[in-house]
Amino acid sequence: MSSPVNRRYTQIGLDRLVRLKWLERTAYLVLAGNEPPAVKPLLLGELQGSFRTGKTTMRGSLHKTITILMKIWVRPPYELHSFQSDGLKLLSRLPREDHIAVHWGMAMAVYPFWGAVAAHVGRLLRLQGTAAAAQIQRRLREHYGERETVSRAAQRILRSFVDWGVLEETSKRGIYRQGLSRAIDHPQLIAWLVEAFLHATPNASVVLRTVLDSTSFFPFRLAHFSVNHLITVSGRLDVLRHGLDDELIMLKRHLQKKV
Repeated sequence: MSSPVNRRYTQIGLDRLVRLKWLERTAYLVLAGNEPPAVKPLLLGELQGSFRTGKTTMRGSLHKTITILMKIWVRPPYELHSFQSDGLKLLSRLPREDHIAVHWGMAMAVYPFWGAVAAHVGRLLRLQGTAAAAQIQRRLREHYGERETVSRAAQRILRSFVDWGVLEETSKRGIYRQGLSRAIDHPQLIAWLVEAFLHATPNASVVLRTVLDSTSFFPFRLAHFSVNHLITVSGRLDVLRHGLDDELIMLKRHLQKKV
């Protein structure tokens, strides 16, 4: 039987529109010192105006959305606790315009499906300058199965990308172009995003350049640092060397996923 950690790579989990301002507010509530049991009712009170709560389905959507927000910033999976703690520290120290990268990394680490959608979007943008929802959904179904839930979840994540400003709708329905493209050169943030990538992939080790150039980070242009530099600013990254020039970046042994 696969472990809960490994099941994260085959499950969708995130199937709601997640607005950037909602994640920012959730993280702020945690940074303000609110204990987890207090955060949910605060979010319910603040977000209910964004949902037509007169309908049962919309009330359900509100609660499902808050469950996602809570899992990302309040109660992440156990193996992500120290990662989440450092993410909150980054939010408290970085300028507001860099917060989007922190929320992106946390969403991707907790819900690998977010990173999978982003990777397909970024690959299409890189190849042809636009990304079609139909293409993205088809490629995701090839991996996650021919289920309507896959297409529906992908569409909601695409809507989230538009809300975050990283994608823009074109005049053609279901066709998107690049939105925000932000340069990231803060070494602690880049090391943390590298860790987000490793948490979002079943691969135990990856060539660093592959991570920094990954299309799953399509809204960002990550500065290239050496492996040695990144592991000096992160207590959870390590390097695996094969020969003189082959360096792979990985999570430290005690953090790696259990098979």
